[in-house]
Amino acid sequence: MNRVSMRRWMIGGAAALVASVAASAGAHGQLPRRDAGEVVVLAAGDIGDCNFTDVRATAALVDSLPGEVLALGDEAYPHGSAYDFSHCYDPNWGRFRARTHPTPGNHEYLTPGASAYFDYFGSSAGPRGKGWYSFDLGAWHLVALNSEVDASAGSEQERWLREDLRRNRARCTLAFWHRARFTSGRHGSTPEMAPVWRDLENARAALVLQGHDHDYERFDPLDADGHPDHDGPRSFVVGTGGGERHGFGPPLPGSVVRLRDHAGVLKLTLRPRGYRWEFVTAGGRTADQGEGSCR
Repeated sequence: MNRVSMRRWMIGGAAALVASVAASAGAHGQLPRRDAGEVVVLAAGDIGDCNFTDVRATAALVDSLPGEVLALGDEAYPHGSAYDFSHCYDPNWGRFRARTHPTPGNHEYLTPGASAYFDYFGSSAGPRGKGWYSFDLGAWHLVALNSEVDASAGSEQERWLREDLRRNRARCTLAFWHRARFTSGRHGSTPEMAPVWRDLENARAALVLQGHDHDYERFDPLDADGHPDHDGPRSFVVGTGGGERHGFGPPLPGSVVRLRDHAGVLKLTLRPRGYRWEFVTAGGRTADQGEGSCR
């Protein structure tokens, strides 16, 4: 069993604004009982902005929840510099570094080569200069990709992904990166990520998580061209970690839920054959939830 699978998480001291979430753990501070084989991940991107207080609120929320953390890019504003990491990210989400699996965003690359990002996260960020990697968590295989470098068909990253998925024997697969392949937000969709989406669809991956747009959006399963397809992964945009919030344009096909007024994190309970999602706001309220199966 790997390091991640063996780690047991206890609930930390919850801030007042997330007391309602902490209360659900029970009168003695025990974690709610989970079925054997379940693991939890907490995901959000667009996090460490010194100009906004939401980053402190989402950090307090993560304090109250167990699980591994997926940081979906743009961890440190405005330039992803060493200063930005030390002053805007580390005082808040830095205390989760030992349980964080990051992917870089465009703001990290405003510092040449995202050097401060790779310095800060070290080996957790994957190979320096590449930033893609994979790991197993419970019954799931998780893949971190880098939307800030070449992901075209035949690129080094895309070839690595195909080989990683070919070797994968887990029933359930989740991928995460920064720039959303599909989004109704102001940045728009990222067609450059279509080749890796197609690889994930062919491998019957269950979930894709992204950030970049500072909002929450859930999509039904789509193929790489944005058509409804039960063989495609269900995707989420979770750019709600603490940065300035964005609005939406016209909803894309397949967009089911769009929330622009809440900072928060996506809590995923990963089961041997499926998953449950909850978007938990910084105030401790569940604003979207549901369940799905691995294919």
